[in-house]
Amino acid sequence: MSSLKRNNVTVSGAGEQAMVFVHGFGCDQHMWRLVAPAFEDRYQVVLLDLVGSGQSDLTAYNPARYSTLQAHAHDVLEVLHELHLNQVVLVGHSVSAMICVLAAIAEPARIARVVLVAPSPRYLNDEGYVGGFERADIDELLEAMDSNYLGWSAGVTPLIMGNPERPELAQELNHSFCRTEPTIARHFARVTFLSDNRADLPRLRTPALILQCAQDALAPLAVGNYLHQQLPGSQLVLIETSGHCPHLSAPALTIAAIKQFLAAETPAAS
Repeated sequence: MSSLKRNNVTVSGAGEQAMVFVHGFGCDQHMWRLVAPAFEDRYQVVLLDLVGSGQSDLTAYNPARYSTLQAHAHDVLEVLHELHLNQVVLVGHSVSAMICVLAAIAEPARIARVVLVAPSPRYLNDEGYVGGFERADIDELLEAMDSNYLGWSAGVTPLIMGNPERPELAQELNHSFCRTEPTIARHFARVTFLSDNRADLPRLRTPALILQCAQDALAPLAVGNYLHQQLPGSQLVLIETSGHCPHLSAPALTIAAIKQFLAAETPAAS
């Protein structure tokens, strides 16, 4: 099957250089609707659904293949190959920030820059590292998903989204979670929350922008600072919003930060 069909790829815009947007857990490409169009005047904008999400080919989701984030990174690169894209700007939200990092490490000549929106290389705390969660917290989260996925989604999405004064944002995220096939969501959650990509970070030589939310229950400030220290030449921008989804809660600030990063001279690789 074509990677474009498998990942439900859509292309818009008029630029020569491509920007590829990759969504986070429980979401799909629609979540970029407030940000991606702002780049269509200068970039070829490519949107996709990770296998197992949105309108992707759900039959392609093999739990053994997708037991690590590397498989998703490989899928992203297949899309770039099929579209004959080079010097790409990869934009990844949450778990897909690490997927984009892995793709850029695998084919650095093809990726010009990476934009990491609310990223985390590891959600679990470790000695000398603050990820935000103890193992018991993650085990409880996964058990709740197993016992009552829809109830878990309704309870957790307000925490993920933040911005309690705008309940429609959490409702949208909840609806997105509920549209995800529960068996796939539970498997992908385990891969997401138990992954550890810290050892991969020093291998990234692509210029990176880290967009950190001021108050994020999933990726605290310590995580953004850690990433900034581990990625040579990276830029760290703090977005004044709560929650884990600035592309929905603060799209104008997100767009402005990305545009400033893209307008700057490309820093030399370290």
